[in-house]
Amino acid sequence: MFKFSMFRFRLILCSLIFIIIALPLSKSEVCPITEDKPWPAESQLLYAEMGLEHTITYEVFQLAYQGYKKIKNKQKSLLSIVDFSMPSTQKRLLVLDMDSHRVLFNTHVAHGKNSGWNYATSFSNQVGSLQSSLGFYLTENTYQGGNGYSLILEGLENGFNNKAKERAIVIHGAPYCNPTIINGSGRLGRSFGCPALPPTLARPIIDTIKGGSVLFVFAQNSTYLAQSHYLN
Repeated sequence: MFKFSMFRFRLILCSLIFIIIALPLSKSEVCPITEDKPWPAESQLLYAEMGLEHTITYEVFQLAYQGYKKIKNKQKSLLSIVDFSMPSTQKRLLVLDMDSHRVLFNTHVAHGKNSGWNYATSFSNQVGSLQSSLGFYLTENTYQGGNGYSLILEGLENGFNNKAKERAIVIHGAPYCNPTIINGSGRLGRSFGCPALPPTLARPIIDTIKGGSVLFVFAQNSTYLAQSHYLN
């Protein structure tokens, strides 16, 4: 009787296991990845393939990639990252080709004069603040202005950078962004809020990223990180 009961138990158990294995899984169960929230493994693979470990932390890249995936109206598969958690003496601008998985540019970039000395620690969306603005942008067209060849930016985040055009926050070259400035002052020169670039690289970078590519300006700012639509 005991042997028969054990046999029946094993038979039932094996049948249940077979049924569970044979059941078709839904698409969401097989791959719970969405365009809005890409699987971390995807960004980890890209980070490793591009060899970014010596230029930017994975945490910053993952946030940039998360927002990049959410922005549907981009026109180019390019992602530019400004990492203001780094000092101005370091190369804290990256331009990445997300199709070919290549680093196109890695250079210095200025922050606003009222954002800090060597580190940018204060940020604003207000006209006249002379501070940098955090968040995601889309690049638009170019023009020739007071700072020379410049690139218009559309700020995508209300309360953080949506006044970029009103503030004339653009990408342009500037002599105070020449890395040789660092030797004399201990920091890069500062702008009125624009992410200004070294003069020799400004035009090549602008011509590469203009016309609808994504720019992400990052800093360790708890308010922005908690409230950004693209990161939450």
